[in-house]
Amino acid sequence: MKAVGYIESLPISDSKSLFDFETPKPTAGPRDLLVRVEAISINPVDTKIRMRRTGTPEKPVILGWDAAGVVEAVGEAVSLFKPGDEVYYAGSLARPGTNAEYNLVDERIVGHKPARLSFAEAAALPLTAITAWECLFDRFRVPIGKAPTDDAILIIGAAGGVGSIAVQLARRLTSLLVIGTASRPQSQKWVKDLGAHEVVDHSKPLSAELDRIGRSRVRYILALTQTDQHWHEIVTILAPQGEVCLIDAPPALDVMKLKSKAGTLHVELMFVRPMYETPDMIQQHKLLDEVAGLIDESLIRTTLSQLGGRIDAANLRNAHSAIESGRSIGKLVLAGF
Repeated sequence: MKAVGYIESLPISDSKSLFDFETPKPTAGPRDLLVRVEAISINPVDTKIRMRRTGTPEKPVILGWDAAGVVEAVGEAVSLFKPGDEVYYAGSLARPGTNAEYNLVDERIVGHKPARLSFAEAAALPLTAITAWECLFDRFRVPIGKAPTDDAILIIGAAGGVGSIAVQLARRLTSLLVIGTASRPQSQKWVKDLGAHEVVDHSKPLSAELDRIGRSRVRYILALTQTDQHWHEIVTILAPQGEVCLIDAPPALDVMKLKSKAGTLHVELMFVRPMYETPDMIQQHKLLDEVAGLIDESLIRTTLSQLGGRIDAANLRNAHSAIESGRSIGKLVLAGF
Protein backbone atom coordinates (compact mmCIF):
# COMPACT_ATOMS: atom_id res chain seq x y z
CA MET A 1 0.00 0.00 0.00
CA LYS A 2 1.02 3.63 -0.45
CA ALA A 3 2.17 5.54 2.62
CA VAL A 4 3.96 8.73 3.61
CA GLY A 5 6.65 8.55 6.27
CA TYR A 6 10.08 9.67 7.39
CA ILE A 7 13.24 8.28 8.98
CA GLU A 8 14.86 11.25 10.71
CA SER A 9 13.54 14.48 12.18
CA LEU A 10 14.21 17.21 9.63
CA PRO A 11 12.90 20.71 8.89
CA ILE A 12 9.74 20.46 6.81
CA SER A 13 11.50 22.34 3.98
CA ASP A 14 13.71 19.27 3.47
CA SER A 15 12.31 16.85 0.86
CA LYS A 16 13.30 13.93 3.10
CA SER A 17 11.27 15.24 6.05
CA LEU A 18 8.30 13.32 4.60
CA PHE A 19 8.49 10.96 1.62
CA ASP A 20 6.28 8.55 -0.31
CA PHE A 21 6.95 4.81 0.04
CA GLU A 22 5.29 1.40 -0.25
CA THR A 23 4.61 -0.91 2.72
CA PRO A 24 2.56 -4.10 3.26
CA LYS A 25 -1.13 -3.75 4.06
CA PRO A 26 -1.67 -4.51 7.79
CA THR A 27 -3.86 -7.32 9.14
CA ALA A 28 -6.62 -6.65 11.68
CA GLY A 29 -6.23 -7.93 15.26
CA PRO A 30 -9.18 -9.11 17.36
CA ARG A 31 -10.74 -5.67 18.07
CA ASP A 32 -9.30 -3.88 15.04
CA LEU A 33 -10.90 -2.33 12.02
CA LEU A 34 -8.86 -2.25 8.81
CA VAL A 35 -9.89 1.08 7.32
CA ARG A 36 -9.38 2.20 3.74
CA VAL A 37 -8.39 5.80 4.32
CA GLU A 38 -10.24 8.34 2.18
CA ALA A 39 -9.24 11.60 3.89
CA ILE A 40 -7.00 12.85 6.68
CA SER A 41 -6.51 16.10 8.52
CA ILE A 42 -3.32 17.52 9.97
CA ASN A 43 -2.92 18.56 13.61
CA PRO A 44 -0.13 20.23 15.61
CA VAL A 45 0.62 16.82 17.15
CA ASP A 46 1.71 15.58 13.70
CA THR A 47 4.40 18.26 13.47
CA LYS A 48 5.54 17.75 17.07
CA ILE A 49 5.88 13.98 16.80
CA ARG A 50 7.80 14.42 13.53
CA MET A 51 10.49 16.27 15.46
CA ARG A 52 10.55 13.86 18.43
CA ARG A 53 10.38 10.37 16.95
CA THR A 54 12.68 8.73 14.41
CA GLY A 55 12.39 5.59 12.27
CA THR A 56 14.65 3.28 10.29
CA PRO A 57 15.05 2.64 6.54
CA GLU A 58 13.22 -0.66 7.09
CA LYS A 59 10.44 0.96 9.12
CA PRO A 60 9.76 4.65 8.43
CA VAL A 61 7.48 6.43 10.87
CA ILE A 62 3.95 6.92 9.52
CA LEU A 63 2.31 9.97 11.07
CA GLY A 64 -1.32 11.06 11.06
CA TRP A 65 -4.21 10.43 13.42
CA ASP A 66 -7.36 12.04 12.06
CA ALA A 67 -9.00 9.97 9.33
CA ALA A 68 -12.27 9.21 7.61
CA GLY A 69 -12.71 6.12 5.48
CA VAL A 70 -14.43 2.80 4.86
CA VAL A 71 -14.09 -0.38 6.91
CA GLU A 72 -12.36 -2.95 4.71
CA ALA A 73 -12.14 -5.83 7.23
CA VAL A 74 -12.78 -6.46 10.93
CA GLY A 75 -11.15 -8.54 13.65
CA GLU A 76 -12.83 -11.58 15.14
CA ALA A 77 -13.95 -9.76 18.31
CA VAL A 78 -15.37 -6.65 16.61
CA SER A 79 -19.03 -5.97 17.40
CA LEU A 80 -19.61 -2.30 16.63
CA PHE A 81 -18.85 -2.19 12.89
CA LYS A 82 -18.92 -4.28 9.73
CA PRO A 83 -17.14 -4.10 6.36
CA GLY A 84 -18.49 -1.27 4.25
CA ASP A 85 -19.25 1.04 7.19
CA GLU A 86 -18.11 4.65 6.78
CA VAL A 87 -16.16 5.77 9.86
CA TYR A 88 -14.09 8.60 11.32
CA TYR A 89 -11.59 8.52 14.20
CA ALA A 90 -8.39 9.95 15.68
CA GLY A 91 -6.28 6.83 16.25
CA SER A 92 -3.59 6.15 18.85
CA LEU A 93 -0.07 7.48 19.39
CA ALA A 94 1.05 3.91 20.03
CA ARG A 95 0.23 2.69 16.48
CA PRO A 96 1.21 3.61 12.91
CA GLY A 97 -0.70 6.65 11.69
CA THR A 98 -3.26 7.39 9.02
CA ASN A 99 -0.96 8.80 6.34
CA ALA A 100 -1.39 5.54 4.44
CA GLU A 101 -3.94 3.86 2.19
CA TYR A 102 -4.96 1.46 5.00
CA ASN A 103 -4.88 1.88 8.75
CA LEU A 104 -5.63 -0.31 11.78
CA VAL A 105 -7.67 1.16 14.62
CA ASP A 106 -9.39 -0.25 17.69
CA GLU A 107 -13.17 -0.14 17.21
CA ARG A 108 -13.65 1.40 20.67
CA ILE A 109 -12.27 4.76 19.52
CA VAL A 110 -14.08 4.91 16.17
CA GLY A 111 -17.32 6.68 15.31
CA HIS A 112 -19.80 6.28 12.46
CA LYS A 113 -19.09 9.05 9.96
CA PRO A 114 -21.72 11.80 9.89
CA ALA A 115 -23.99 10.85 7.00
CA ARG A 116 -24.35 14.36 5.64
CA LEU A 117 -20.60 15.02 5.44
CA SER A 118 -18.09 14.05 2.79
CA PHE A 119 -15.03 12.09 3.88
CA ALA A 120 -12.97 15.30 3.74
CA GLU A 121 -15.45 17.21 5.89
CA ALA A 122 -15.58 14.37 8.42
CA ALA A 123 -11.80 13.95 8.60
CA ALA A 124 -11.50 17.49 9.99
CA LEU A 125 -13.33 16.58 13.18
CA PRO A 126 -12.27 13.54 15.26
CA LEU A 127 -9.15 14.56 17.19
CA THR A 128 -10.36 18.07 17.90
CA ALA A 129 -13.91 16.96 18.72
CA ILE A 130 -12.65 14.36 21.20
CA THR A 131 -10.29 16.90 22.79
CA ALA A 132 -12.95 19.59 23.09
CA TRP A 133 -15.58 17.16 24.39
CA GLU A 134 -13.24 15.71 27.02
CA CYS A 135 -12.20 19.19 28.16
CA LEU A 136 -15.76 20.43 28.49
CA PHE A 137 -17.59 17.37 29.79
CA ASP A 138 -14.94 15.07 31.33
CA ARG A 139 -12.50 17.60 32.82
CA PHE A 140 -14.71 20.62 33.57
CA ARG A 141 -17.85 18.45 33.87
CA VAL A 142 -19.95 21.27 32.48
CA PRO A 143 -23.62 20.25 32.66
CA ILE A 144 -25.16 19.45 29.29
CA GLY A 145 -28.43 21.30 28.92
CA LYS A 146 -29.87 24.78 28.92
CA ALA A 147 -30.55 25.37 32.63
CA PRO A 148 -29.92 29.08 33.26
CA THR A 149 -26.44 29.98 34.54
CA ASP A 150 -24.29 33.09 34.96
CA ASP A 151 -21.10 31.12 34.24
CA ALA A 152 -18.87 31.83 31.25
CA ILE A 153 -16.12 30.00 29.40
CA LEU A 154 -13.14 31.67 27.75
CA ILE A 155 -11.62 29.68 24.87
CA ILE A 156 -8.11 30.93 24.13
CA GLY A 157 -7.17 30.26 20.50
CA ALA A 158 -10.77 29.72 19.43
CA ALA A 159 -10.06 29.87 15.68
CA GLY A 160 -7.81 26.80 15.73
CA GLY A 161 -8.92 23.20 15.29
CA VAL A 162 -9.90 22.45 18.89
CA GLY A 163 -11.25 25.93 19.48
CA SER A 164 -13.44 25.77 16.40
CA ILE A 165 -15.33 22.73 17.65
CA ALA A 166 -15.20 23.71 21.35
CA VAL A 167 -17.03 26.97 20.56
CA GLN A 168 -19.80 25.03 18.83
CA LEU A 169 -20.17 22.35 21.51
CA ALA A 170 -20.23 24.90 24.32
CA ARG A 171 -22.79 27.07 22.51
CA ARG A 172 -25.10 24.25 21.38
CA LEU A 173 -24.95 21.89 24.37
CA THR A 174 -24.57 24.21 27.37
CA SER A 175 -25.95 27.47 28.71
CA LEU A 176 -22.51 29.02 29.26
CA LEU A 177 -21.65 32.44 27.91
CA VAL A 178 -19.08 31.50 25.25
CA ILE A 179 -16.17 33.91 24.77
CA GLY A 180 -13.57 33.09 22.14
CA THR A 181 -10.22 34.72 21.47
CA ALA A 182 -8.75 35.52 18.05
CA SER A 183 -6.33 38.22 16.94
CA ARG A 184 -7.03 38.81 13.22
CA PRO A 185 -10.21 40.07 11.53
CA GLN A 186 -10.68 36.85 9.53
CA SER A 187 -10.16 34.61 12.55
CA GLN A 188 -12.43 36.77 14.69
CA LYS A 189 -15.17 36.48 12.07
CA TRP A 190 -14.66 32.69 11.92
CA VAL A 191 -15.11 32.37 15.70
CA LYS A 192 -18.19 34.60 15.72
CA ASP A 193 -19.74 32.64 12.85
CA LEU A 194 -19.21 29.40 14.81
CA GLY A 195 -21.41 30.73 17.59
CA ALA A 196 -19.28 32.56 20.15
CA HIS A 197 -21.31 35.15 22.07
CA GLU A 198 -18.25 37.40 22.28
CA VAL A 199 -14.81 37.48 20.64
CA VAL A 200 -11.80 39.18 22.24
CA ASP A 201 -8.23 39.72 21.06
CA HIS A 202 -5.59 37.53 22.74
CA SER A 203 -2.78 39.72 21.39
CA LYS A 204 -3.91 42.25 24.01
CA PRO A 205 -4.12 41.72 27.81
CA LEU A 206 -7.04 39.37 28.39
CA SER A 207 -8.13 41.20 31.55
CA ALA A 208 -8.52 44.46 29.62
CA GLU A 209 -10.33 42.68 26.79
CA LEU A 210 -12.79 41.07 29.21
CA ASP A 211 -13.36 44.41 30.94
CA ARG A 212 -14.17 45.83 27.50
CA ILE A 213 -17.09 43.43 27.12
CA GLY A 214 -18.19 43.83 30.74
CA ARG A 215 -17.05 40.41 31.98
CA SER A 216 -14.06 40.64 34.33
CA ARG A 217 -14.11 37.01 35.61
CA VAL A 218 -14.85 33.63 34.02
CA ARG A 219 -15.40 30.28 35.71
CA TYR A 220 -13.88 28.13 32.93
CA ILE A 221 -10.80 28.85 30.83
CA LEU A 222 -9.89 26.52 27.99
CA ALA A 223 -6.24 27.31 27.22
CA LEU A 224 -5.41 25.91 23.79
CA THR A 225 -2.23 27.74 22.82
CA GLN A 226 0.63 29.77 24.32
CA THR A 227 -0.59 29.06 27.83
CA ASP A 228 2.71 30.14 29.39
CA GLN A 229 2.48 33.55 27.70
CA HIS A 230 -1.10 34.04 28.92
CA TRP A 231 -0.65 32.48 32.38
CA HIS A 232 -0.57 35.69 34.44
CA GLU A 233 -3.71 36.96 32.70
CA ILE A 234 -5.40 33.57 33.02
CA VAL A 235 -4.94 33.62 36.79
CA THR A 236 -6.09 37.24 36.95
CA ILE A 237 -9.37 36.66 35.11
CA LEU A 238 -10.20 33.26 36.63
CA ALA A 239 -13.18 33.39 38.97
CA PRO A 240 -12.70 32.13 42.55
CA GLN A 241 -12.95 28.32 42.53
CA GLY A 242 -12.71 28.44 38.76
CA GLU A 243 -11.10 25.86 36.47
CA VAL A 244 -8.44 25.92 33.77
CA CYS A 245 -7.89 23.17 31.20
CA LEU A 246 -4.84 23.28 28.96
CA ILE A 247 -3.92 21.13 25.97
CA ASP A 248 -0.54 22.54 24.96
CA ALA A 249 2.80 21.79 26.63
CA PRO A 250 4.18 24.95 28.24
CA PRO A 251 7.77 24.51 29.48
CA ALA A 252 6.86 25.73 32.97
CA LEU A 253 3.92 27.20 34.87
CA ASP A 254 3.75 28.57 38.40
CA VAL A 255 0.64 26.59 39.33
CA MET A 256 0.72 27.96 42.88
CA LYS A 257 -0.62 31.22 41.47
CA LEU A 258 -3.95 29.39 41.40
CA LYS A 259 -3.91 28.99 45.17
CA SER A 260 -5.34 32.45 45.86
CA LYS A 261 -8.37 31.48 43.77
CA ALA A 262 -8.59 27.85 44.95
CA GLY A 263 -8.40 27.22 41.23
CA THR A 264 -8.28 23.81 39.55
CA LEU A 265 -5.89 22.93 36.72
CA HIS A 266 -6.71 20.13 34.27
CA VAL A 267 -4.29 18.82 31.63
CA GLU A 268 -6.02 17.17 28.66
CA LEU A 269 -4.57 14.55 26.30
CA MET A 270 -7.14 12.75 24.18
CA PHE A 271 -4.72 9.90 23.43
CA VAL A 272 -4.71 8.66 27.05
CA ARG A 273 -7.72 6.37 26.68
CA PRO A 274 -6.38 4.45 23.63
CA MET A 275 -2.75 4.45 24.83
CA TYR A 276 -3.62 2.82 28.16
CA GLU A 277 -6.76 1.02 26.99
CA THR A 278 -8.61 2.47 29.96
CA PRO A 279 -11.86 0.81 31.10
CA ASP A 280 -13.80 3.77 29.68
CA MET A 281 -11.99 3.72 26.32
CA ILE A 282 -15.29 3.16 24.50
CA GLN A 283 -16.42 6.65 25.54
CA GLN A 284 -14.52 7.96 22.52
CA HIS A 285 -16.66 5.80 20.24
CA LYS A 286 -19.79 7.07 21.98
CA LEU A 287 -18.87 10.74 21.86
CA LEU A 288 -17.89 10.56 18.18
CA ASP A 289 -21.31 9.08 17.46
CA GLU A 290 -22.86 11.90 19.53
CA VAL A 291 -20.95 14.48 17.47
CA ALA A 292 -22.05 12.74 14.25
CA GLY A 293 -25.65 13.05 15.42
CA LEU A 294 -25.21 16.78 16.10
CA ILE A 295 -23.76 17.21 12.61
CA ASP A 296 -26.57 15.27 10.96
CA GLU A 297 -29.13 17.35 12.85
CA SER A 298 -27.39 20.52 11.56
CA LEU A 299 -26.67 21.69 15.12
CA ILE A 300 -22.92 21.96 14.53
CA ARG A 301 -20.79 21.91 11.38
CA THR A 302 -17.47 20.69 10.11
CA THR A 303 -14.41 22.80 10.89
CA LEU A 304 -12.81 22.11 7.51
CA SER A 305 -11.33 25.37 6.24
CA GLN A 306 -8.90 24.27 3.53
CA LEU A 307 -8.44 21.32 1.16
CA GLY A 308 -4.76 20.70 0.52
CA GLY A 309 -4.98 18.21 -2.35
CA ARG A 310 -4.43 14.47 -2.40
CA ILE A 311 -2.56 12.49 0.26
CA ASP A 312 1.11 12.45 -0.73
CA ALA A 313 4.42 13.62 0.68
CA ALA A 314 4.55 16.94 -1.13
CA ASN A 315 1.09 18.00 0.03
CA LEU A 316 1.75 16.77 3.56
CA ARG A 317 4.93 18.84 3.72
CA ASN A 318 2.91 21.88 2.68
CA ALA A 319 0.30 21.04 5.33
CA HIS A 320 2.90 20.65 8.08
CA SER A 321 4.41 23.97 7.06
CA ALA A 322 1.00 25.64 7.36
CA ILE A 323 0.45 24.18 10.83
CA GLU A 324 3.93 25.21 11.97
CA SER A 325 3.19 28.80 10.95
CA GLY A 326 0.71 29.02 13.85
CA ARG A 327 -1.73 31.04 11.74
CA SER A 328 -4.08 28.38 10.43
CA ILE A 329 -7.84 28.70 10.88
CA GLY A 330 -10.00 25.64 11.38
CA LYS A 331 -8.69 22.38 9.86
CA LEU A 332 -6.60 21.56 6.79
CA VAL A 333 -7.58 18.29 5.06
CA LEU A 334 -6.06 16.06 2.35
CA ALA A 335 -8.22 13.58 0.48
CA GLY A 336 -7.55 10.60 -1.80
CA PHE A 337 -4.35 8.88 -2.94
